[in-house]
Amino acid sequence: MSNQAQTNAAIAITQGDCAGIGPEIIAKAFRDAPQEMRGCFVVGELQTLRRATALVAGLADGGQAIAQPIVQSIALISRAEEVWDVPCGAIPLLALPDLPGPQAYGQISARAGDAAARCVIWAAQAALRGEIAALVTAPLHKEALSLAGVDYPGHTELLQAEAALHAGVPVAQMPVRMMLANDQLRTVLVSIHMSLRDALDAVTQTQILQTLKITHEALLRNLGRAPRIGVAGLNPHAGEGGLFGREEIEIISPAIAQAKAEGLDVHGPFAPDTIFMRARNTADHPGEFDVVLAMYHDQGLIPVKYLGVEKGVNVTLGLPLVRTSPDHGTAFDIAGQGVAEADSMLEAVRVAHSLAG
Repeated sequence: MSNQAQTNAAIAITQGDCAGIGPEIIAKAFRDAPQEMRGCFVVGELQTLRRATALVAGLADGGQAIAQPIVQSIALISRAEEVWDVPCGAIPLLALPDLPGPQAYGQISARAGDAAARCVIWAAQAALRGEIAALVTAPLHKEALSLAGVDYPGHTELLQAEAALHAGVPVAQMPVRMMLANDQLRTVLVSIHMSLRDALDAVTQTQILQTLKITHEALLRNLGRAPRIGVAGLNPHAGEGGLFGREEIEIISPAIAQAKAEGLDVHGPFAPDTIFMRARNTADHPGEFDVVLAMYHDQGLIPVKYLGVEKGVNVTLGLPLVRTSPDHGTAFDIAGQGVAEADSMLEAVRVAHSLAG
């Protein structure tokens, strides 16, 4: 691989909220799968990562102390391309200047929110400049983000704003969607982080059609063929012919018809209490759909998370960059105990590699 190709193939992992489990699961990912983590580097703060490696070294799986801990080495780098010079097993760290250091575990703080946001912004800008292949984001805390004065409720909206700024267009011209996926189910959301009352108002023909197009384009690249998209209804039984609501008749079905007219392989709307079972893909039950379009946040996330948070991956669709994330939060209740599992982080890295080619 050429030096330029290696540089572009690097993956940045942002440290997340330092009061949560993000740094810990990053350290465990490098410990448990060093070959898979080759070419990945952490964007964060040195003392935060040192605290995480010390935590991981002093505890065996399950939280039992070990007699002779082996602390992972951390290799400081100043540019993404230097990641390829770091020995396998060490953790490459691109330490941002003047970043707040470790904060108390499990405590919401503006300093932790500021550090998390600055890492994401650096990685997003690097990806938009083509300096890295993808970014994987460790969990941040939305309240800490708000305390830090960040105007966006989460990763998705922050990345959308950075991408729009880079392209020189209004944010409205950079539509994004959230996809949650594991090895059995994919679901894409029409709306993301908003109240349920506001999410109902977001179920419009325009929003649904746009979501279908974004989903089609993203999975077409990933699967190498047109994805089969199943659409969940909004109301119980998908409205039961208008008895339980008319959104399926007046909004969702027309959007599906328009998508079909444009050549998309779309089906529905189907009852939301059964469509996820129909789409679930297992050895004994090939799924009917490659992805389910859900009308709002919890409708789509509950079935994916029920199948196992440890395998879930959050993927942002519609951006001119690849971003994945573990499908869980900061887990303040177990932060600092050394018991957090790195499975979802490793899945996020694997998916990032796959999407980045």
